[in-house]
Amino acid sequence: MNMLGTFIKPMHPEGLKFVAIFAATTIGLFLLTPILGWIGVGLTIWCYYFFRDPERVTPKSPELIVSPADGIVSLIEQAVPPAELGMENTALIRVSVFMNVFNCHVNRIPIAGQITAVAYRPGKFFNASLDKASADNERNSLCIRSPGGQELAVVQIAGLVARRIVCFVKPGDGMQTGERFGLIRFGSRLDVYLPPGVVPRVSIGQTMVAGETVLADLQGSEGWQSADQ
Repeated sequence: MNMLGTFIKPMHPEGLKFVAIFAATTIGLFLLTPILGWIGVGLTIWCYYFFRDPERVTPKSPELIVSPADGIVSLIEQAVPPAELGMENTALIRVSVFMNVFNCHVNRIPIAGQITAVAYRPGKFFNASLDKASADNERNSLCIRSPGGQELAVVQIAGLVARRIVCFVKPGDGMQTGERFGLIRFGSRLDVYLPPGVVPRVSIGQTMVAGETVLADLQGSEGWQSADQ
C-alpha cells in the first residue's frame, strides 16, 4: 500500500452531497473572514473522512460472524430481538457496537445468507451508547438466514446526533459476509443478535473493524457468560 492510499480513502456516494454542502459553506465563510473559512476547511475534511468507505479483508470461513460496524463493543447481554422482525420471542446474546463520529459508518453484513426480513421503526434519539437506545431509538432491523438455517438479527440504531438510517438491501437478497448493506449518518450503534447457542468471541471495550473483526463462530459455544452465571 502506498503512502497516499494510507491517508486518502474512497468516499461512499452517500457522502457526496454533504461534502458539497460543507465545501459551499466554507467558500461563504472565507468571504466573511479567513479564520471562519479555515474552520470550514477542517469541517469539510472531517465530513469527507466520516463518509470514507475503505476496502476490508473479510475472513473466508462461512462459519465466522464478523462485526457489522467499526467502533467499540459497548454491551454484551441477553435480549429479545426486535418484535417487528417476527423472530421467536426468545432472549439471545446481543452484542452492541457503538460508533462515534470519527468511525467509518458504512455497515457490512456479518454473515453470508439470505435477508428474510427488513423492518424500519421510528423512535427517539437517545445517546446510542445507552442500553435503552436498543428499545427506544429509531432503528432498522434485518434478519439473515445462513445457508445452514441459523437466523441472526442485525439492527441499525440511530444515536443522539444521527438522524438518518440508510439501508441498501431488501427481503430475498442473498448476501456475502462483509458486503455493504447500509450506513447511519453521524454517530450511532449496531446490535447483533447471535443465533441460539452461539457466543461472542469479543469483550466489552474491544475495538471492532467492520467486515474484518471476528465477532463469533457459528460452531463456537464457549467464551461468554452472563453476569449472573
